[in-house]
Amino acid sequence: MSMARAQQLAAHAIGEVLNGHNLSDVLVQVMQHPELSAADKGALQDLSHGSLRHLGLLQQLVQQMTKTLPPAEIGYLLVIALYQLHFTRNAAHAVVNEAVNHARQLHGGRYQKLVNALLRRFLRERETLLASALKQDEARYNLPAWWLNYLKKHYPQHWHNMVTAMTQHPPMTLRVNRRHTDAQQYLAKLTAAGIPARILDTHSIMLQQAVAVQKLPDFAAGHVSVQDFGAQQAIPMLNPQNGERILDACAAPGGKTGHILEWADCDVTALDIDPLRLKRVQDNLQRLQQQAHLHCADAKELHSWYDNNTFDAILADVPCTASGVVKRHPDIKWLRQPQDSRKTALQQEALLDSLWQTLKSGGRLLLATCSIFMEENQQQLTHFLTRHADARQRQSRVLLPDSKQDGFFYALIDKI
Repeated sequence: MSMARAQQLAAHAIGEVLNGHNLSDVLVQVMQHPELSAADKGALQDLSHGSLRHLGLLQQLVQQMTKTLPPAEIGYLLVIALYQLHFTRNAAHAVVNEAVNHARQLHGGRYQKLVNALLRRFLRERETLLASALKQDEARYNLPAWWLNYLKKHYPQHWHNMVTAMTQHPPMTLRVNRRHTDAQQYLAKLTAAGIPARILDTHSIMLQQAVAVQKLPDFAAGHVSVQDFGAQQAIPMLNPQNGERILDACAAPGGKTGHILEWADCDVTALDIDPLRLKRVQDNLQRLQQQAHLHCADAKELHSWYDNNTFDAILADVPCTASGVVKRHPDIKWLRQPQDSRKTALQQEALLDSLWQTLKSGGRLLLATCSIFMEENQQQLTHFLTRHADARQRQSRVLLPDSKQDGFFYALIDKI
């Protein structure tokens, strides 16, 4: 794939995101093109993720170099080219030439001179332009103003570290299957395979650099899974026990489902509303050589799946804004709106109230989100405890985004 083609597809992806579409969905469509090789797909993913990760800065650079903003397609192209010039090792002359060539095909070529002039100006005046752009908070922190203000209000002592972490490239972290080995023994296998890594916990390892899963020793045999370190904290908190009947209420893609079955010999029911995503749960369990009862259903619609046999424990990994995982999904920063967390909190409320009916007295429910918005986390927990007289909070944890993990919230609730 030529650089011009990569720029074109990445610019298209950025445009789709800014028009309200999820990047993962956009890339699934784009990458179906038969001419794209594995290397092409990797390059396209880097361009789209990277430019969205730094979109605040890149858009500010475009704005301050133009008196009148060009048409959207030209703006997206400039964002991609500026990302290449500032954040990648692509040859500057090639980036500029290919961007100009692509601009020639848009709007009758009226903006090719503008694209050429702006990109060359950036190369000449990079430091001055960057210094000016970084005076704007949205460019400096690559977050919409409302989101940044929210973090400053609710995390006054942590917001700066959080937004710094949210702009970083996510690490590749492994969950070692305790049924087979531990972190120390698996690290030795990685070292023998020439894959540098370090231990985070007894069954958690962080790679120095991401690799294809096929290169991980015994990956196909289920000895290890790729899972964020913060996401790995859910199941130890739920602490499944042998013989328990456990519900994973929003299971896809199956990382936590598999972790439950690695932890103890349980009878697990896994639900998901999306049949394609539920297939991913099945695939993950098959690789781990584990089994669960899978149901494609809306978890809050009890009549469609519940057999009136109560559960000992429930993992309620409820739908949320995913505001804690923007390192892996940078499009979320630009897709979410200020009112979204309140909307999802209402959806969570209905789901949790339904699930509570399926939990036996003496059982426990783990409320889990990958959000850093209070409405979906602490406030949700408080409201739930107020509504249910038979609910008692045992413990809760807020995991903030940092160099090791994404952002999560966990609350373990006992049913008395």
